[in-house]
Amino acid sequence: MNIALWIIAGLLAVGFAGAGVMKLTKSPAELAESGMGWAADVSPAAVKAIGAAELLGAIGLVLPAAVNVLPVLVPIAATGLVIVMGGAVVTHVRRKEIPGAVPALVLLGLSAFVAVARFGPYAF
Repeated sequence: MNIALWIIAGLLAVGFAGAGVMKLTKSPAELAESGMGWAADVSPAAVKAIGAAELLGAIGLVLPAAVNVLPVLVPIAATGLVIVMGGAVVTHVRRKEIPGAVPALVLLGLSAFVAVARFGPYAF
């Protein structure tokens, strides 16, 4: 199970890092043109904050355990990503973008799985 958790956390980290960097480096207009219509409806600072949260969460999923420094940060980072993805699901549902809510819901579930397992029976 530990290997499965590492694989899931690693895949989540890659995905969230990519999404976070994209939100930090592109303008809301560019993001809206690429299919993230919600970015046009929120402030640029909010988009950057979401991107920063995703990037920091990605780092927190892997780095603390990899270097064995404060590994308790892994489930905390996963919990933070659950909150971010909860907001994403709510945003997509409110905008009636149900197909857009499905990937966010999957990422929420995977992040919750990592958080529960790393806080619980498979803690470092």
